[in-house]
Amino acid sequence: MASLVEKQLLKSLFSFFLLVLLFSDTVFSSRKTFDQRKPCKHFSFYFHDILYDGDNVANATSAAIVSPPGLGNFKFGKFVIFDGPITMDKNYLSEPLARAQGFYFYDMKMDFNAWFCYTLVFNSTQHKGTLNIMGADLMMEPTRDLSVVGGTGDFFMARGIATFVTDIFQGAKYFRVKMDVKLYEC
Repeated sequence: MASLVEKQLLKSLFSFFLLVLLFSDTVFSSRKTFDQRKPCKHFSFYFHDILYDGDNVANATSAAIVSPPGLGNFKFGKFVIFDGPITMDKNYLSEPLARAQGFYFYDMKMDFNAWFCYTLVFNSTQHKGTLNIMGADLMMEPTRDLSVVGGTGDFFMARGIATFVTDIFQGAKYFRVKMDVKLYEC
């Protein structure tokens, strides 16, 4: 009698583990694939940055926190925190669609290169929520891709690419970047 019960128990356990194995293999093998030509959402807008220089408190959207001298001609080690407007057009005074809040630092001694980490904070009638963007900005390249690594609200768990194109650069005081954001997981 005990051996019959043991056989039934073993058979039930074996069936259970076989089902678990079958379903776990099914879950892992059904990963989503993304078509790079068809984003689920696509935006284009402009990021404006006016660096604080001691005289422009009212207009400044960023400030250098660390600016070590003598580390080369490419601002290596400079750390900047920003809270700048995101507009639909090139005009800095246009109604902001969002705010870009975060930081960047120059991380290359031999050329201009920065690493960005920021959040686009949307609070408009069109969109509510955030998009988190980070990555290397190889400034001398005509276009640069940064990763969209998440979001909240209308952009919950979003992933995609933010392509930067420098629209205007006026020395260390002001720059404007066109951002083309394509989300592939919405």
